Amino acid sequence: MKKFQKFSILSLLLAVALSSCKNEPKVDLSNPFFHDYKTPFDVPPFETIMVKHYMPAFEKGMADCRKNIETLLKDSRTPDFENTILALDNSRDLLSRVSEVFFNQTQANTNDSLQKLEVEISPKLSALEDEIRLNPELFRKVKSVYENQAKFNLNDEQKYLLENLYKEYVRNGANLGKTDQDTLKVINQKLSVLTVKYGQNVLSENNKFKLFISKKEDLKGLPETVISAAADEAKSAGAEGKWAFTTKKPSMLPFLTYAENRELRRELYSAYCMRGNNSNDLDNNKLFAEIVKLRADRAKLLGYKNHSSIILEPRMAKTPENVLKLLNDLWAKAIPVAIKERSEMQKIIDKEGGKLKLEPQDWWYYAEKLRKQKYNLEESELRPYFNLENVRNGVFAVANKLYGITFTPIKNIPLPHPEAQAFDVKEANGSHLGVLYMDFHPRAGKQQGAWETTYRSHHVVDGKEITPVVSMVLNFTRPTGDTPALLSMEEVTTLFHEFGHALESLFSKDTYNQTFVATDFVELPSQLMEHWAVEPEVLNMYAKNYKTNEPIPAALIEKIMKSGYFNKGFETTEYLAASLLDMAYHTLDAPAIIDVQKFEKDYLNKIGLIPEIISRYRSTYFIHIVIDGYDSGYYGYIWAAVLDNDVFAAFKEKGLFDLATAASFRKNILEKDGTMDPLKMFVNFRGREPEIGPLLKNRGLN
Repeated sequence: MKKFQKFSILSLLLAVALSSCKNEPKVDLSNPFFHDYKTPFDVPPFETIMVKHYMPAFEKGMADCRKNIETLLKDSRTPDFENTILALDNSRDLLSRVSEVFFNQTQANTNDSLQKLEVEISPKLSALEDEIRLNPELFRKVKSVYENQAKFNLNDEQKYLLENLYKEYVRNGANLGKTDQDTLKVINQKLSVLTVKYGQNVLSENNKFKLFISKKEDLKGLPETVISAAADEAKSAGAEGKWAFTTKKPSMLPFLTYAENRELRRELYSAYCMRGNNSNDLDNNKLFAEIVKLRADRAKLLGYKNHSSIILEPRMAKTPENVLKLLNDLWAKAIPVAIKERSEMQKIIDKEGGKLKLEPQDWWYYAEKLRKQKYNLEESELRPYFNLENVRNGVFAVANKLYGITFTPIKNIPLPHPEAQAFDVKEANGSHLGVLYMDFHPRAGKQQGAWETTYRSHHVVDGKEITPVVSMVLNFTRPTGDTPALLSMEEVTTLFHEFGHALESLFSKDTYNQTFVATDFVELPSQLMEHWAVEPEVLNMYAKNYKTNEPIPAALIEKIMKSGYFNKGFETTEYLAASLLDMAYHTLDAPAIIDVQKFEKDYLNKIGLIPEIISRYRSTYFIHIVIDGYDSGYYGYIWAAVLDNDVFAAFKEKGLFDLATAASFRKNILEKDGTMDPLKMFVNFRGREPEIGPLLKNRGLN
């Protein structure tokens, strides 16, 4: 997942208040944000940044921007790209620096103090954002440049930035009257607080639940590595001698896959599915209902039919109707496959004399049995070949063969967390391309899931390239004792996925701070990388037994390839259910007053979700569509899957590591995303518009 910052890029770019600077905050030069970092590659000095430094830096960042905006507004020259658009782009250096560090830390390394500060700063930044978007004089200047752009001899990147910037102003209320703008500000303020609280509740729920097991017989069926990790988890929780399992996926999924104790599987999975829905102080039902209502109210105020219509306007899909057509077409193909998978698993249960009906907590357990029956393949067979370090080196090797880049470990560099690793990424000619951080394992202060983000994006200042600082944040199985971190197949593809996002950030050739990335296109580079993870040639590069260093046997690779369509009905259906649910909430007309649990249940029943499958995300922990910028955008993964399967078909046609194809993909897509129309980028690479055939074939849905 590509992590988009809490606030829009506009707020980080233009986060300024349009008032005088008479009360400018004093500068404390001991604050690391107030002077040059003086670190290798100018990365943030994480070890010296303390909670007390953030608020003064936010305040001074806003004060600095006030000066820049005041200067811009007093400029009597005819507005043009240089004195208006570029001036805006250069107005927020300090605010951007502190925001990038702060919001990345609140996602990956938070604590009570940071959470409290996040609640305090979020409405201030939201208000600041409104002051920019709704200032009539500033909008007049931007509009003047937009309407007279033919006079300025702009290049394609400048035209794209200007058009999207202008339209973003309009979508955010610049054309509203004062009364409506005041109403909009109230809505935005409320949303800024509600979304932060929602995300904090999910994190607290993740950390709150632990399934403690004291009887060894209740561990029956679990691999020794899983048992060992559970013992470590219990020990860290002060329950040495027991075993603990959590709702974090590296702990939960192995338990659901192997544990023979069905009631304990039910207890653990129920805890996962009930996060934010326990009628306690962490309950998200009312928060989510209010978020949905306020988004619908805002859409109506802005003159749009619904929230989705606003969100999708600048994206590749353009309209809710286009999204729903793709989702519904795929739903019709996926449900029959999922029903067939259910039937096959029920037959196993019946054959074993289980006298039970398959339920949601059983799916992984019996799917693993079905995998063994059909392909003689067990997940536990694969893990010994997926040592985390080897997989990491494998994805580095793939990037080297495709693009010639190298990754050199950096010592004595500040780290965003002590467990993180840092790499100097270099071009084939040895020149510095960027810094890559990798942060692999779960902890209490880290949100669940996996994402890629930046601490600094590529841009140009006075003709000088500013290189990116990129971070991959993951939640992978930890090493235990003498056993290294051994990944599941899903974790392997996740690492390749997030690395694809990292490549895009590293290769970016953006000139300006502000870009406009379509979330239904941004998953193309990441999902494309997943294809290489399971190619036999690539498996032979990195899949080596952690004990013997022997390469993965050809017979095991053959099993992996034959099982490529396995469980695709389930995977596609649970994902599509969440995507359709997202769209259902955000296509509601105002007033969107709902009972969240009733709405969710009724809608999923209406579309025909079978009871043995639960939506990948339920409403009370669907952080993608609340805090991660994927509202009306979770469909983007499957939209991008059409693109990535089509792109990979081009590589397969020319050769897995064809240098000309890789160079074209880098030039036409990785370097330009966010600075050009997504469809145009795709056509420039592929020579035609995308086709759905490769996706259907690769998922066994044709």
